[in-house]
Amino acid sequence: MQVYFDNAATTALDKQVIEAMVKTLNENFGNPSSIHAHGRETKTIVEKARRTVAKLLNASPSEIFFTSGGTEADNMAIVRAIECYGITHAITSPIEHHAVLHTLEELAHAGKIQLDLLKVDAKGNIDLNHLEELLAKNPRTFVSIMHANNELGNLTDIKRVSELCEQYDAVFHSDTVQTMGHYKHDLSDLKIDFITGAAHKFHGPKGVGFLYINGKNKIKPLIYGGAQERNMRGGTENVYGIVGLAKALELAYEEMEEHQSHIQGLKDYMKDKLVQEIPGVQFNGETDADKALYTVLNVSLPCTNMGDMLLFNLDIKGVSASGGSACSSGSDIGSHVLRGICADPKRPSVRFSFCKYNTKEEVDFVVGVLKEICEHK
Repeated sequence: MQVYFDNAATTALDKQVIEAMVKTLNENFGNPSSIHAHGRETKTIVEKARRTVAKLLNASPSEIFFTSGGTEADNMAIVRAIECYGITHAITSPIEHHAVLHTLEELAHAGKIQLDLLKVDAKGNIDLNHLEELLAKNPRTFVSIMHANNELGNLTDIKRVSELCEQYDAVFHSDTVQTMGHYKHDLSDLKIDFITGAAHKFHGPKGVGFLYINGKNKIKPLIYGGAQERNMRGGTENVYGIVGLAKALELAYEEMEEHQSHIQGLKDYMKDKLVQEIPGVQFNGETDADKALYTVLNVSLPCTNMGDMLLFNLDIKGVSASGGSACSSGSDIGSHVLRGICADPKRPSVRFSFCKYNTKEEVDFVVGVLKEICEHK
């Protein structure tokens, strides 16, 4: 049996997404920047996709900009907002995705900003009181806090963060890559400056994402070379990818309640089975349904001499997952997220992440494999 429990890394393409992309591949090869009929037809397809995304997020089409993925979108928002607004202070957490953390650290290293990292508790929750303290001391700052942690699954109350940022005149960016397509985002209600999405996290294609820029914000492009994306991103559009992204997000919204119920059930079932079958098993991050992303379960195992071999052994036995220890030898320094919550470096951890295609039978198989590995530690 082969089991794929690494959906937080990427998801399989939905068949309806493939069909939409293939239709475009077959019928619409024109360059959307061209003024002839073939170009105009393709341009219409891109703009239709933009309207679809905007409608689902309750935003304006003029606020949606297609990118190569979440990393580019994060970099564009962070680098350009800080430069264009003359911001010299930024706040983030030590357990952000590297697309955010490394970008801000590089700006700090170059002397462009002072960077403060928020306090994080043992479960991976950021300290909002600390955030308010820092905002009170540093008016007009840049804040970047993700909606859900990609390793732990912890959800952050970004509505509360947005209210604090508005109170202290801060610019707020949130990496919503892990929650896009899994939770509904009403951008007319959420007072936020920038959010990001990546299609391959919700059964769309790799290599395409988007950046939402609140209409009140004006920033310069990160990539120059053309007038595409209303002069905000040079380069010929990934038309087939954009079509796939819009279709995948549309399907995600249509099926959200059904899939959330199914996936949360799988996560709860696996958690209970692990407790029953593996004495000493623990869980990293929040596990309460209202505090954690329903697609992610981070497991800390008692087989302390397994180390980095855990994922290797899982792979050999047909299980695809990801994770690691808080500290390990060699060039791999382990997970910065697990180190950030002071996880036990002697206990190997693994992140299991689920999707609409997974089953209880797969959970049973994976728990059996884990039990076997831990019994032969």
